[in-house]
Amino acid sequence: MAEALDSAISVYRHRNTSEDRGPTIARVIESGALIQSPPMKHVRAIYPGTFDPLTNGHLDLIARGAKIFDELVVAILRNSEKSPLFTLEERTQMIADSTQQYQNVTVASFEGLLVDFAREQQASAVLRGIRAISDYEYEFQMALMNRHLAPEFEAVFMMPAEEYSYVSSRLIREVFQLGGSVKGLVPDVVLERLRIKKG
Repeated sequence: MAEALDSAISVYRHRNTSEDRGPTIARVIESGALIQSPPMKHVRAIYPGTFDPLTNGHLDLIARGAKIFDELVVAILRNSEKSPLFTLEERTQMIADSTQQYQNVTVASFEGLLVDFAREQQASAVLRGIRAISDYEYEFQMALMNRHLAPEFEAVFMMPAEEYSYVSSRLIREVFQLGGSVKGLVPDVVLERLRIKKG
C-alpha cells in the first residue's frame, strides 16, 4: 500500500513539472489518501406560503431549512382573490425582520405557478411543512403535479417542532379576531403588529 501511494505521488509530481501536463490528481491530503473532488452543487430552495401571519412554526422550518440548503427563498404567494389580514408589504417586512440572523435567507413574492417562480429563481427544490395527515394528502398531490410540470424540481417535506405542530396562520387569525392570546406562537414583531391591528 505504501509503495502504491509513493508511486502515485511520484506520478503527480512528474505531471506537474513536465511540459506535457495531462490530467492530474485533484489533491493529496496529509493522511495519504488520494481524493478526486467532484464539484459541489449550489442548492437554492423555495419555501412558499401566504404567511398571513408568519408563525413560530414557519420560523422553525426556516431555521432548519437554512442549515440544509445553500440558499432559502421565503416566497409569499400573492392572491388577489383573498383579503389578507396583513398586506404583502407588511408580511415581507415581518419575515425580513424575523429572519435577519440567517445570511442565506431572502424574501420574495410571486403569483401563478410555483414551478415558474422556481425557474425564475433558478431553484431546484421546494420546502414544505407537514403538520398532519390532511397536510400530507394535499402536499402529496401538489408535489406530484409539480413533478409533472417540472421533473427537475424536488420536494422536501419537514415536520415542524412538536410545540408548533398544531399552529397555522388560519388558526392564529381566528384566535386573534376572537380576542384570544397568541403569545408564544408568533414572533414578537408579528405580535406587536397584531396589537396595532387590534387598536
